[in-house]
Amino acid sequence: MSASNPLIQLETSLGEIILELNAAKAPVTVANFIAYARAGHYDGTIFHRVIKDFMIQGGGLTPDLAEKPTDESIKNEAPNKLRNKTGTIAMARTSEVNSARAQFFINTADNKSLDHAGSKPEIYGYAVFGEVIDGMDVVYTIEQVATGSSADYEDVPQEPVIIEKVTVID
Repeated sequence: MSASNPLIQLETSLGEIILELNAAKAPVTVANFIAYARAGHYDGTIFHRVIKDFMIQGGGLTPDLAEKPTDESIKNEAPNKLRNKTGTIAMARTSEVNSARAQFFINTADNKSLDHAGSKPEIYGYAVFGEVIDGMDVVYTIEQVATGSSADYEDVPQEPVIIEKVTVID
């Protein structure tokens, strides 16, 4: 590990995932993610959106689908040339380019359509800021859980997949 590549231990109810973040190419996003991790924001949240052959998304909702409070939005670093390939982690956002806060997703396929392709909002892309270096088997296990609709959400695991603890490995 170097200063530009912090390691993250993501303990879930289905196993452990180790991430290596890329602070050199996504400094704002990595600092944001680490601040949320160190503050305990992710502990007890769930993967609330799981779509086979696409991605698993989490980091913002509790098991009862209540949204956790967040800090201000951050700058979208999608132009950093990191691609939404299988095993990468990226920031979730709304249709507004610079709306990412705490939620993230792990790509379970090569999602070229999520890469930065220009300055228009619809093709701006999603900022990749790291990758899974251990635990892709856990990611694939999460990807296979049964999902359905719940409250105002689609693709919600029927049995909550809990993010028990997120730790920055120093």
